[in-house]
Amino acid sequence: MSTAHSSDTDIHRELPVAIHTQISDSFRTKIASGEWPAHYRLQSEPDLAADLGVSRGTLRRALTTLIEEGLLRQVRGRGTFVTSTTIEPAIAQKLSTLSEDFARQGIAMATRVIAQDLIAPPRPVAALLEVPAGGSVLRLVRLRSTGDGPVTLLYNYVRTDFAPGIEGVDFETQSLFGTLEGRYSLQISSARRTFSAEAAEGEVAELLGIPSGQPVQYLEQVTYLANNHPIEYSDVWIHSARLRVTSILSRR
Repeated sequence: MSTAHSSDTDIHRELPVAIHTQISDSFRTKIASGEWPAHYRLQSEPDLAADLGVSRGTLRRALTTLIEEGLLRQVRGRGTFVTSTTIEPAIAQKLSTLSEDFARQGIAMATRVIAQDLIAPPRPVAALLEVPAGGSVLRLVRLRSTGDGPVTLLYNYVRTDFAPGIEGVDFETQSLFGTLEGRYSLQISSARRTFSAEAAEGEVAELLGIPSGQPVQYLEQVTYLANNHPIEYSDVWIHSARLRVTSILSRR
């Protein structure tokens, strides 16, 4: 991993601006410009202070400012790094929801329910969920956002014969999987996920706040109970600039 060198950071001692502020401003510019990309490692504090010609206390004040702003993070025994500007939930290899991944990372997230009603499922959805003839499903449309704006648009279709009354749940405050497992004592066991790139059109582009035709990550999922019955089908569109799907793999 590369290490940042800061000898090109100019300190103007004659200016009525605190030196630690000048340093944090300079580092902030390097991060914003991409000169220091996500995961970039800075020099050690002693080396960095020596390069800049300042005390370690002054340097530490500058670093603390950027850490509090969320631009830098310190890892004990490894050093100081530029934080990633893209959320990276590892949803490619484990059966967790985006809301669960966000919560584990301490990321504040808001959910807006756009539609929540009982419908006769579209024929492809009925086939995937094995909905009995004449059966209905819950259609749940939600937009999840962080402080940076919309991140994901989710369309969920849920079998109501396994979860009667689910249409009355407040899904702006309750999670779907949490409701199925907690309120209905259903054991969610597995899912099949398919990832692809799609062009955002119509409602997808509008709700995610991106130009029509811009590529987004698209996730299609069928979720199964422990008895192998399908319980939920979902279409998920992901704002690629704000969320990146990662997969951690091991070779056995």
